[in-house]
Amino acid sequence: MEELWTNNYIELVGTLGGRPEYSHKSRKDKFYIFPLEVERLSGTIDRVNVVVSENMIKNVEITDGDKIYVRGEVRSFNNKSGKGSKLVITVLVREMGFTDEPDKNTVLLTGTLCKSPTFRKTPMGREICDLMLAVNRRYERSDYLPCIAWGQTAVEASEWTVGTVVRLEGRLQSRNYIKVENGVGVEKTAYEVSIITAEKVQ
Repeated sequence: MEELWTNNYIELVGTLGGRPEYSHKSRKDKFYIFPLEVERLSGTIDRVNVVVSENMIKNVEITDGDKIYVRGEVRSFNNKSGKGSKLVITVLVREMGFTDEPDKNTVLLTGTLCKSPTFRKTPMGREICDLMLAVNRRYERSDYLPCIAWGQTAVEASEWTVGTVVRLEGRLQSRNYIKVENGVGVEKTAYEVSIITAEKVQ
């Protein structure tokens, strides 16, 4: 098993939502992408895009509907092509396999706030705070990951400033929304880490 990056860890258990398709090549390695459908306790399905190396799946026969687990890192990519979302969020797999365990979605991150928190309330009065976390990666790179806090955690997070180091636990969730393009409503999907617990490290 490859070493897992300790400040960026995700573990998912879910159902394969489509066959792996070629994604890109990095150095000499080819990578494939597939959707993993993870059910919340509420019954809502998060559809997460998972990226895996060819070496990891070339001898594994996975088909639609298989139950698998993946462990790895949450990655971000700034899409400059003009097509699709500007910030692309995926999961880079370090370990995977078949399982019959219940669905699971756990994210552990330690990173630095790179934008001022945005605090708001829902029409029902629930507190929400949006955060953008810069999480260091190998080779002096970083992933920029949108996170959302709720309730008292949101109130506390709203007082943090740019440069604050934060440690959190949550889940990677997908959210559909409608964006108007050229006068036509187009369905889009956004990804964010929904925070369960968070603390200021420094």
